[in-house]
Amino acid sequence: MKTNNIFIKSFPYLLMGLILITGACKRTEFPDEGMAAPVAADVKFSATPKSANANIIDFKNESEGFKAIWDLGNGASGEGSTISGSYPEAGTYTVKLTIFTKGGYATTTKQVIIAQTNTSMLTGPDYDLLTGGAVSAAGKTWVVDKEKSGHLGVGPIGSGSAEWYNADPNEKATAGFYDDEMTFNTNGLKYTYKNNGTTFVNGANGAGLGGTVQANDFTVNFTPPTNMTWNFSQTGSQRFINISNNGFLAYYTGVSKFEIITLTENELYVKFADRANAGNAWWVRMVPKGYVHPVIPVEPKPLRAASLNDDFDANGNVTWLAENINYKRAYDNPAPVPINASAKVGFYAKMDGDNFQYGNLQTTLNHRFDLTTKNKIKLKVFIPGYNDFTKVNPKVAIKLQNSLLGGNSWTTQREVAHVITEFNKWIELEFDFSAFAADDVYDKIVVQLGGEGHPFPGIFYIDDFEFK
Repeated sequence: MKTNNIFIKSFPYLLMGLILITGACKRTEFPDEGMAAPVAADVKFSATPKSANANIIDFKNESEGFKAIWDLGNGASGEGSTISGSYPEAGTYTVKLTIFTKGGYATTTKQVIIAQTNTSMLTGPDYDLLTGGAVSAAGKTWVVDKEKSGHLGVGPIGSGSAEWYNADPNEKATAGFYDDEMTFNTNGLKYTYKNNGTTFVNGANGAGLGGTVQANDFTVNFTPPTNMTWNFSQTGSQRFINISNNGFLAYYTGVSKFEIITLTENELYVKFADRANAGNAWWVRMVPKGYVHPVIPVEPKPLRAASLNDDFDANGNVTWLAENINYKRAYDNPAPVPINASAKVGFYAKMDGDNFQYGNLQTTLNHRFDLTTKNKIKLKVFIPGYNDFTKVNPKVAIKLQNSLLGGNSWTTQREVAHVITEFNKWIELEFDFSAFAADDVYDKIVVQLGGEGHPFPGIFYIDDFEFK
């Protein structure tokens, strides 16, 4: 209220001009300095379900004031002393009323609890998008969006995104995950889960589907129940899909409530909890069965001879992205002796666990590599002998990829690799791509130590990268 009073004192003539010219604003609509501003306790309203339909609530302002503005907590708002709100789905809704008086304004909220879903009221955009609407008697079937990065992800329960891990396209091709079909129908709110015999299970929650608790995710034989239903619910601004009878969406974590992050005609993206790990949240992205992402033509990048170098300390022109590894620049050299007396080097740690099997260090350039001109990459490596080489591979690989292929860039890559047999010393390696000089599609470099396709950790050091 203080700000509004200052506005009146600072611009009295402008304010009077507005009142006289428009004629729509009344003097009583502005704060009166002689009247106390209302507080939340002064704002009261009643909420009465209609006798014929308890999912429609009549609201009535019981406060003094010349204007009442409503936020009904269901996406609707309005103005006036009385208003009605429709709540087809069971849930808790927060209704807000703001009252304006001559002294100012104040707001209060009240929770309205809807006990049961009224299926006769189930119409609207969300229902049509999820189920196909009344014209789709068989409902709408969704499948995991396997072609898109991040179709499965994990992060902190309080986060808005999957910070810790996002699955690459087709990464879970052998997990019994991509052939699952989830069908939502408005007829009786029926939900059908077709898994073709197997389900992809979060390891810590495996016992919930008749398996065992395991350290890593696994595939379990499972027959879904046939009598499942679904409904929408809402808490504040959060909207959820709830599935009965221990139902779930493709990836089992022991829960049946899924927060809707995105719901459009061609995308259903949800976030859900992890029963065994309260600090974790999971994300799954789905598309309608049969949907194919449109192919957007991309102009090729210019072709240019490489001129790249990095000493992993202060000097270099490479911007590296660490994918599922622990990487640090300017790390103390574990053995500052010839052939590498640098004080600082790069630290590369392959991490432990299934989600880190394909970790690497990578960079994508704004041009393609002209391999007819420059085709050799040099890198110094130091591999500590304390690594368990019965598990981690003492392999150093450099791969050239075409980033325009997105998550499928590995399918056309060129790789040159060395298996190291000398440990606890610096070795300078050369990676010769001259055999691929005719290739002109690559703009991405991937450096990978410790091999791939296994969950075991390893510690490595790198220095003096050159491609010039």
